[in-house]
Amino acid sequence: MSAKTAPSKRKADAAVATSQSIDNQIDAFIASGGEIQKIPNGKSGQVYGAPRPGRPAK
Repeated sequence: MSAKTAPSKRKADAAVATSQSIDNQIDAFIASGGEIQKIPNGKSGQVYGAPRPGRPAK
């Protein structure tokens, strides 16, 4: 009996970003009207709201 092998999975492409490509993305974002916000240290970007209906609050 021969062993069954699973078909090989293709590996995802490596995430590659250079400082130049990041600078280009920032420039494009600002040129399209985007705005960069400065968030003070210790402040979270998480917005806490009321619990979802049908789910008890913990």
